[in-house]
Amino acid sequence: MAKGHGRVARRVRRLGSAPIDELAGLFGSWLAVDERLAAPQRDRLFSPARTFWLFLSQVLAADGSCREVVRKFLAWRALEGLPPASPKTGAYCKARARLPLDDLAGLHRAAGGRVQGLGAQKDRWRGRVVKVADGSSVSMPDTPENQARYPQSRKQKPGCGFPVMTLVAVFSLATGTLLDVAKGTLRVAEQTLLRQLWGLLESGDVLLADRKFCSYADFYFLRLRAVDCVMRNHQRRKTGIEEIKRLSKGDRLIRWLKMKPCPKWLTPQQWQAVPDRLRVREITFCVEIPGFRAETITIATTLLDPKKFPKDAFAELYRMRWMAELFLRDIKSALGMDILRCQTPDMVEKELYMHLIAHNLIRALLLQAAHAHCLSPFRLSFKGTAATVRQWAPIMAAAPNDVRARMYAALLETIARDPVPCRPNRTEPRARKRRPKNYQLLTAPRATFKEIFHRNHYAKA
Repeated sequence: MAKGHGRVARRVRRLGSAPIDELAGLFGSWLAVDERLAAPQRDRLFSPARTFWLFLSQVLAADGSCREVVRKFLAWRALEGLPPASPKTGAYCKARARLPLDDLAGLHRAAGGRVQGLGAQKDRWRGRVVKVADGSSVSMPDTPENQARYPQSRKQKPGCGFPVMTLVAVFSLATGTLLDVAKGTLRVAEQTLLRQLWGLLESGDVLLADRKFCSYADFYFLRLRAVDCVMRNHQRRKTGIEEIKRLSKGDRLIRWLKMKPCPKWLTPQQWQAVPDRLRVREITFCVEIPGFRAETITIATTLLDPKKFPKDAFAELYRMRWMAELFLRDIKSALGMDILRCQTPDMVEKELYMHLIAHNLIRALLLQAAHAHCLSPFRLSFKGTAATVRQWAPIMAAAPNDVRARMYAALLETIARDPVPCRPNRTEPRARKRRPKNYQLLTAPRATFKEIFHRNHYAKA
C-alpha cells in the first residue's frame, strides 16, 4: 500500500512541475507567442501568453466552453500548490478581450508560412506551386452587435435568423495549410474578398478555383503578377470568344473579347487600359464517374503550352480542387468553427483566428507524421489527429523532459497508423440519413411566436 502511495506522490510532483499551458510544449516551436504577445505591465492571473494557450485549448476542446477551460486552469493551480482562484469565467473572458486582434492574425500568418515549408518539391504540380481558393460562411450568436457588423440574410425575418460572416480562404494544395482568409458580410461578393488575398500569390504560382472567380479582368491582372489561373469557365460566357487553334479534341486556344461594361471594382481609366483581347486555353472533358454532379466540365487557363501541361493533367488538377472543400469541412466540422460562440464582433474575429491557428498546427503534426512514415498527408485523418492532440497534450506536459522526445515520436506514429480508408470515386451525396425531430420552425421573433402544442404527434398533411 505504501509503495503504491509513493508512485501516486511522484506522479503528483511531476504534474505539479508541468506548465499550465499544456499545448505550449507541443506547439511552442511553431508560434513565437512570447515575442508577439508582450508581458503586461502588472502581474495578472491570466497573462497574454497564458490566455493565448488557454484560448487555443478551448478551441481544440470537444466542449469549447469558457467554464471548462477555467476548470482546467484551476486544476493545474491546485497541483502546483498555488492559491485557489475564482471559478467564474469573467476574468478569463476579459483577458481574451485584451488579446490584440492584429497579433493573433500575425501569429496565424507566421504559423501558416512555417507549416507550408513542410511541403516537398515532389508535391508540386508539374513543378508549380498550386494555391486553391474557395468561399464559405460561419454563423454567430444573434446579438445586436453581431447583427450590426454581420447582418443576417435579407430573406429572413428579424429575430428569426443569425448573423453570418462570409469567408474566402486560400490553401496550399500540397500541404493543406490555410494561408489566410478574407472576411465580409453577405453583401460582399466572394470575388471581391479573393482580390484582398492576391498578396499571397507569388510569381510562378497557379491559382485554382471554381467558376465564380473566373472573369476577364481577374485573369488579366493576375497574369500581370506572373500568376497563372486554372478555373472552371463561367456558365454565362457564351459570347465574346474567338477560336485561334484547335490543339486536340476538347482542347483549344481562344481569345476572350473584352466587353463594354466596366467592372464595379475598376475605374473607367483602369478598364480602358485593359487590352481588348486575352489569349486563353479552353479545355473540355467529361466526367463519367457515377454519383458526380457535373458530366461535362470546361476549364479556362492561362497555361497555354500543351506539351508541358497536357489536357489530362488539368482534369486531374481540377478534381483536386475538391480538397479545398474538405479543408474547410475540417475546420468547420472537426474544430467546430461552423457556429462561433462569442457575443461581440471583435471577439468573433479573434475566435475565428484561433480556429485558423489550431487548424494549421494540427496540419503540421499531420504532415510530420506523413513524412516520417512515407505516407500521403491526404490519407491521414484530420479529425483523428485533433482527437490525438486532445488526449496526448496533457500527458506530454506532465512527462519529464527526457521522455517528451520519445513521446513525440510515438504521437506521430499513432497519427500515421490510423489512415483514412481508401475509397476511390465513392459517392458522397449531400444528404442526411438521420431525421431531425418534428419541431416547428421559428418563423417569428420569440416574443410573438405562437407554439402549436403536440404538433409532432400529427402526420404532415
